Amino acid sequence: MSTVAVGVRDDQRIQRDVLAELAWDPQLQPNEIGVAVDRGVVTLTGFVDGAARGWAAIRCAQRVRGVRAVADTIEVRLPGTPGRTDADLAIAASRALEWDSFVPAEALDVTVANGWLMLRGEVEFGWQRRAAEGELRRLDGVRGITNLVEVRPSASPAGEELRQDVQRALARTLGADRVTVDVDGDTLVLAGVVRSWWERDQVERVASSAPGVRVVHDQLLVGG
Repeated sequence: MSTVAVGVRDDQRIQRDVLAELAWDPQLQPNEIGVAVDRGVVTLTGFVDGAARGWAAIRCAQRVRGVRAVADTIEVRLPGTPGRTDADLAIAASRALEWDSFVPAEALDVTVANGWLMLRGEVEFGWQRRAAEGELRRLDGVRGITNLVEVRPSASPAGEELRQDVQRALARTLGADRVTVDVDGDTLVLAGVVRSWWERDQVERVASSAPGVRVVHDQLLVGG
């Protein structure tokens, strides 16, 4: 999803900052990711040996001030030496979910094809959906993940009370006074301006932790 920024920085400055952030991140190798910037939209190119590295590169770009959106064209190329089979990866994925005590592993199902993981099932909270995907992203041999987990709250949201609770939670953790929250049934609608993609992600994290919420609809703008 593209997000418009408020305040535009020079593309060359953004490119330098993204390259510096990539070089600073210990999860990435120097010069393995290319960066192009057009009106604040960053395009990442190159090859990495696992989905975790690709995700780390995206997060690096999102942390840089002035980035409006990130287009990910990084290719995952696993090492040529014999590695995990799909069966090995499926076992590792199941164990990773079981080891996370906050994820209902018994309600989730993972299938693997050519290193690509398909995650299905149902959870009660949105943060559990995010946590399950996060566990799988760290596994060696993963080319990518499709997260089809459905959020099925056990209780109905409390309307105005829920809106106020989420607004207070955002104020406590981020001081996000520029973010507004609306409730539409079991959907939270977030609007306003945040300072970075990292802050945007944290706002979504807080919102997805609210009881009774099935969907978080993000209309946030990222300020430069």
